[in-house]
Amino acid sequence: MISDSQKWMILISSSLLLLLIYLLAPVLTPFIMAAFLAYLGDPLVDRLEAYKLSRTLAVSIVFSIIFLVLILVLVLLMPMLESQLSYLFKSLPAHLTWVQQELLPSLAARFNLNPEAFNLDAMRESISQQWSAGGSIVLKVFQSISNSSIAIMLWLANLVLVPVVTFYLLRDWDLLVARIHELLPRSKEPVIKKLAMESDLVLAAFLRGQFMVMIVLGIVYSVGLKIVGLELALLIGMTAGLVSFVPYLGFIVGIVTACVAMLLQMQDIMQLWPIFIVFGIGQALEGMLLTPLLVGDKIGLHPVAVIFAVLAGGQLFGFVGILLALPVAAIIAVMLRHLHQQYLTSSLYDANPNVNHKSE
Repeated sequence: MISDSQKWMILISSSLLLLLIYLLAPVLTPFIMAAFLAYLGDPLVDRLEAYKLSRTLAVSIVFSIIFLVLILVLVLLMPMLESQLSYLFKSLPAHLTWVQQELLPSLAARFNLNPEAFNLDAMRESISQQWSAGGSIVLKVFQSISNSSIAIMLWLANLVLVPVVTFYLLRDWDLLVARIHELLPRSKEPVIKKLAMESDLVLAAFLRGQFMVMIVLGIVYSVGLKIVGLELALLIGMTAGLVSFVPYLGFIVGIVTACVAMLLQMQDIMQLWPIFIVFGIGQALEGMLLTPLLVGDKIGLHPVAVIFAVLAGGQLFGFVGILLALPVAAIIAVMLRHLHQQYLTSSLYDANPNVNHKSE
């Protein structure tokens, strides 16, 4: 049993750790991203080591592959996304004009609404002024960064820190795990090891499996929407894929935004059927193939718990909290399942089992 002094020590240590994360949240982002990449790459490094490669050589190969893929994605996707965002802002005033002059009067006549209640002139003028004063969205981002020398230094430091920290974490991952294992109390080591292995299964299912599901769904939605002729196919498709870590959220966000974009683009409600087909195919692939194959049933997080974890993490710790929310929630779910099992076998749950047996 844990003594009262040990309980107080654990409580104080946990409180100090949370306070430290809160205070250092702006600095922790590159380290969390590096740890995420290292966690994704460690199984590949272990497999290469099984083929008699040295740890350093295996890490160098996996490290090069990870960052080559990231660089290729940025080089290929960023110009396309920037082009689609430019198209969106340029065409939005014209779309709003059609909505106010054609769509809203039709809806107002059908549902007996006051058409003057829907006035989009101010919104349309604001968008036009913002776009005419701007230019390239990527250029705007760099201009906003360049306005502060401190922001430039932080941005460059993060850019350099992520690959450096990723390399060293990959190289020393097994050593770090062994060192942590050595520090475990010997009396609690079997239980902690069991919980750590279960947490690793859950995290692997989410961070590796769900991440792959998100990417594949983003590609499927983007290609499908491009085939049916949607101009904003890449932007909407990748957004729907990236938010699909919450069950059905990617589907809902994607199909709603795609239908609105197609209706504004084609101005024909019959053109929405191909959108439904694309997202129906995506949902079928996710439910019957991608999730069973890449994730399985190891996560065990209810969709409401996922939404709450992300919102709570963002509220408490900002962007760092969003990054940590689901891994921490997955570990907490493992701990709660363990406590649930402990409770079912405790005297508190069944204080006098003999009475029950006699009454039966």
